[in-house]
Amino acid sequence: MTIIDNAVYVDGVRTATPQSLEQTFETLAVHRGMAWIGLYRPTTDEMSAVAREFGLHELAVEDAIVAHQRPKMERYDDILFTVLRPARYLDDTETVEFGELHIFTGPNFVVTLRHAETAGVARVRRRLEGRPDLLCHGPEAVLYALLDQVVDDYAPVVAGLENDIDEIEDQLFSGDTAVSRRIYELAREVIQFQRAILPLPDMIDSLRRGFEKYKVDIELQRYLRDVEDHVHHLISKVNSFRDLLQNALTLDGTLTANRQNEASAAQNEQVKKISSWAAIFFAPSFVAGIYGMNFDYMPELHWLFGYPMAIGMMFGAALLMYAIFKKKGWL
Repeated sequence: MTIIDNAVYVDGVRTATPQSLEQTFETLAVHRGMAWIGLYRPTTDEMSAVAREFGLHELAVEDAIVAHQRPKMERYDDILFTVLRPARYLDDTETVEFGELHIFTGPNFVVTLRHAETAGVARVRRRLEGRPDLLCHGPEAVLYALLDQVVDDYAPVVAGLENDIDEIEDQLFSGDTAVSRRIYELAREVIQFQRAILPLPDMIDSLRRGFEKYKVDIELQRYLRDVEDHVHHLISKVNSFRDLLQNALTLDGTLTANRQNEASAAQNEQVKKISSWAAIFFAPSFVAGIYGMNFDYMPELHWLFGYPMAIGMMFGAALLMYAIFKKKGWL
């Protein structure tokens, strides 16, 4: 069953809890109040029944069923279709999980559709049921409260992302090779978060333009202005996160290049030492190789001091090469 909660409110008080959509429609026809139907991944038949009863536009219904929509607000005559992207930070995996909440608000009804596990809608319903003075303002009160809840739930996400960025700054200077991948993953989450919150100011502005036309209560107007302040603060924070991650990525590239240069320099030093010792041992080997060929007619071959001369040449050449390489700093 995809109906999470189903109620009819009169003057802000819950007067009926129908067990089916048909009962909801019948109760609403008898009582002059507001219906609030909460659905979780509704079937096509269930959504079609709601659409027929409340006159929902087919394009909005299609979007609600298919899901995967960007945050937006669309008006179809006197019915408003709103899409929000709730988010929560998962401490165990240090990742952000995004949901999707669709809200239909009309003259006497609210239909909420969830496409992910979230307790936000239930909390809003409980809070509003404890505030009949607010809930009596009808669907607008529900929409503003849901918007406020989604924005409030962004705060732990911001705190989690901020903590992740602090950890990345520590990883950068520890030489952790996995930091590049984590920066990319975190940057992707920040971009998704931006996509969830950047449309909100325009959506709030659209609601504000309808204050006079739809005679929105002054208390609800104050409510929405508070939500708008929080949204602008969130956008400022998330934009700074993206700049920090871009700087971290640049710094990681620089540090990686430096480490590669250091490794290359160390390798060059080793090559110099190996080459130097090879040259030092090559000189005696060259002399010994020539005089080891045992030809009859070779200079100084039968000379009394020929052998000492050859030994001296070998040691002299080796010492000379050693002195040269030592002076150059290769040894």
